[in-house]
Amino acid sequence: MPGGRLTQQERQQIALGLADGLAYAEIARRLKRPTSTVTREVLRNGGPTAYRADLAHRATEHRARRRRQAAPRDTKAPAQAHGRDAEAVRAYEETFTTAMMQSGMPKMMSRVMAALSLTDTGSLTAAELVQRLGVSPASVSKAIAFLESQGMVRRERDERRRERYVVDDDVMYQSMMASARAMAQIVQIARQGAGVLGPRTPAGVRFENIARFLDFVSESTARAAEQAREILHTKPETTPEGTFTPSDRTAEPRSDQGQPARREEPGARSPRPAPEPSTPAGALVPRH
Repeated sequence: MPGGRLTQQERQQIALGLADGLAYAEIARRLKRPTSTVTREVLRNGGPTAYRADLAHRATEHRARRRRQAAPRDTKAPAQAHGRDAEAVRAYEETFTTAMMQSGMPKMMSRVMAALSLTDTGSLTAAELVQRLGVSPASVSKAIAFLESQGMVRRERDERRRERYVVDDDVMYQSMMASARAMAQIVQIARQGAGVLGPRTPAGVRFENIARFLDFVSESTARAAEQAREILHTKPETTPEGTFTPSDRTAEPRSDQGQPARREEPGARSPRPAPEPSTPAGALVPRH
């Protein structure tokens, strides 16, 4: 598998693959490169719809010149506890960062989140983040402010009165609940749109259906997160070789009545609820 930086020809192949609608994995397979390399390249240079091979190549050369002009920095991966492979951990940190960027999180916020998540303590100071990521204190501060607003990190003081940024074990629960709250806000805005556009018009019906859909998804997301929260605080089982079991269900999600939640079979679809009737005046009926 080739290593080193992408060549201009490879970038042209990436652009052609995106134009043909190929997935990152397929483009990477044709280039004999890791999928994460192609993903980072595209996200760093405008995304799948705006990627241009020539612009990406010039931008990379510009970044390389700036790095050469900057003060040299130790590129060796930091030592790891528990006998971990330091280079493997650093490579995984890049993969995890890329995955969060693909989900819509900005790059710097993704880098900070990955750095915090990969520590055993789940916490770092601002100075530690600056040193680890090689960025400015202002960049760290902005990223932390965003993550804190999403309920994904919190601040605390250590014994030396230093402010530490902490990612808790239930960070995914907090993230899902923040997503549910955001969808609930969109529901209210969509219903306002339905009223403005008129309940008997196609646009009004479209916005009311958007509101009903997101209302259902928001409620379901919050309910599922509450039911499954226990999993985040349960130690998973391991095999005799010391690896995690592939399908651990020690903390089975439970329904609101305390019974095990029903699991849908792959490909199964829940019955679609019947449309709610309109009022005699033709106004749309909001869900409660």
